Formats: sequence, C-alpha cells, structure tokens
Amino acid sequence: MIVLAIDTATTDLVAGLVEVRDGDELTARAERVVPTRSHNELLVPTVLGLLADAGLEFSDLGAVVVGCGPGPFTGLRVGMATASAFGQALGIPVHGVCTHDAVASLIDAETETDSALVVTDARRREVYWAQYRGGERVAGPDVVAPAALRLSEGDTSVEVLSVPENLRDQLSVEADTVTYVAPRPVGLVAVADLAATPEPLVPLYLRRPDAKEPAPKPKSPAIPDIAGIAVDGTKGE
Repeated sequence: MIVLAIDTATTDLVAGLVEVRDGDELTARAERVVPTRSHNELLVPTVLGLLADAGLEFSDLGAVVVGCGPGPFTGLRVGMATASAFGQALGIPVHGVCTHDAVASLIDAETETDSALVVTDARRREVYWAQYRGGERVAGPDVVAPAALRLSEGDTSVEVLSVPENLRDQLSVEADTVTYVAPRPVGLVAVADLAATPEPLVPLYLRRPDAKEPAPKPKSPAIPDIAGIAVDGTKGE
C-alpha cells in the first residue's frame, strides 16, 4: 500500500509517499522536507511533484496520514484540511497522528535511545513539547515558556533532546545529545494505526485562538430607561 504522509505543524513542510509492506515494513518512495512558512502555497504542488517523481497517480494511494500537531492554528489547518480533502476525493482513510510522536519514532529508530524530549517552536515566546521513555509518550504534549519546561517527575535528564537551534539556549533541560530531528513521512506512518478505523481529525492547538468575542459595550447614557418599553419601542407585558 502507498501512503501519502503530510505534516505542516512546524516550520518544515513535510510530504512523502511511503510504501507499507507486511504491515510494518516502511519504505520512502519519495519525500520532501522543506523549511518554509508558505505551507498553503506549497503543499499541493509538492504532493503533485512527489507523485510525478515516483511515477504514481492519486489512484495508487491507499491512505493518508497527517500530523495533527501540536502546532500553530494556520499551519495545522493547511495540512489537515488538505489531507481531509484528498481522503474524501479519493475515498481512502485519513489517519491523524501527533507530530511529536512521529519525531520520537525517528529518534528511537536511529539511536535506540531510552529517553527523549521533542521540542518545537510555538512562537509567542513559547514551545511545544512532549517527553518519551522507551518509545512511549510519558508527558505532554503541552505548551510552555522555554524556561518553564520541566521533565516528568523523577527525571533529571534525557538521552536525546530534539529542539530547533534557535531555542536551544532557552531551555534548562539536561541531555546527553542535543540535535534537531524534523518530522518525516516514514515517522508519521510509523505511529499511525493503518489497520484501525480512523478517528475524526483533532488538531492539537493546546492554547486558545487569538480571536475572541468582543466584550459587550455598556449602554449609552443617551438611551433612557423606560419601564415597560422594549428596546424596539414596543410595549412589554
């Protein structure tokens, strides 16, 4: 089965075609990881380019896997909406996964580490993070200021810390190895349960949106209070 994997939760646009054999043997047929903030403009052309590179058509796809964050609202909306559109148009399942879980799976496969911390940029002077032990998530995902990030109780350090370079000096977490591992298609597919019925896609925003309902304005002093008269001028009961 050929799986289209998409992630737009970070400043990397991630898209790829992964061949799945015997349930768990994964092979990347084509992939692109592009640092950008123009996910909306680049995602669909990137997918078209991947299919052309691999000599495949949309009809060859058997499923879609998409990263659901944590990530900023705009970025997540682009990837998840596009994945849903592909799934509906092609009549194939769409599986959502935690982006940080996908990164942790790559770290585990490449280093066989026992503990890892995955950190990404949440902007607004905050970071998204999740902690892993033995390949399983034990804390997070959550969003905090970098200086406020603390490991789960009882842990003083991790073996591998994945964090963008511009945020490294803002963290106080001890780690044997500090690096940055971007999400990749194979990692996204590795943490998806392709045999299960897909759950509805739920974005991991982890904080309230910027847009808020305006507070009600106080009544103007120029409007008189008249007992028994409604605002529209009709008589009340």
